[in-house]
Amino acid sequence: MMAEAKKMMEDPDFQKQMKELSQNHAFKEATKKSIDMLKDPTESARVEAQMEHMMKIGEEKLKKGAANVMEEAMASMGNPEVMAKMTDMLKDPAFQQQIAKMAQDPSFKNYINAMKDMMKDPEKKQRFEELSEQLRSSKS
Repeated sequence: MMAEAKKMMEDPDFQKQMKELSQNHAFKEATKKSIDMLKDPTESARVEAQMEHMMKIGEEKLKKGAANVMEEAMASMGNPEVMAKMTDMLKDPAFQQQIAKMAQDPSFKNYINAMKDMMKDPEKKQRFEELSEQLRSSKS
């Protein structure tokens, strides 16, 4: 991620945009207001609390979205055509590599956590185990 940031900052187009932005009157005013606001401890605390609240809501939405995606995926696996296609895909080494690469992506963690949460529900856990067994038996 840092390499990408460094690459972006070294890009002449990006540097040109930043130079133009830094000379923009509205940007200068907004920056000055932000600096002044951060000097006021009360205002700084208010903004920090607001940002923390927004982060919490954002994380909850991401978590709920990942859970919904996992629910839909499990529901679609009940369709024999989807299960057959998935079985074929899982046999493909290129697809296996793609999945392994995706699992390394930090954003994929939301889906893994959603699955962990789903496994706490006995009905969902049983359904997942049934689907896993179907998948294993169709691979043979």
